[in-house]
Amino acid sequence: MKTYATPETPLPVPPGMRVTRARPRAFAEWQALRRWGKLPTWERDVAGFLMRQAREDAGLTQRELAVRLGVTQQAVAQAERWDANPSVDLLRRWAAATGTSLVLSFEQVSRS
Repeated sequence: MKTYATPETPLPVPPGMRVTRARPRAFAEWQALRRWGKLPTWERDVAGFLMRQAREDAGLTQRELAVRLGVTQQAVAQAERWDANPSVDLLRRWAAATGTSLVLSFEQVSRS
């Protein structure tokens, strides 16, 4: 079972740099930057792209995953978009269908 996690060391944001993109990054570019550890902090946890990565790593097509989830192929495609906003229930079912684990947590940030 694979586990996906955000790298521990965030990349610094240069002063004056925008924290959002005007348009979504392509999946192939996001995937390469993630593999190289070069993604900006605010782009590391794009839910749709993480879901697509899990599906591809499991060797499933959108149609095969849709059958496992009991949804349409179009619903899978929509969930894998940059701007997707999946429910926690869908994330849990997606993880089970792709043989991955899902870990959600809120951790208190220590303030010095």
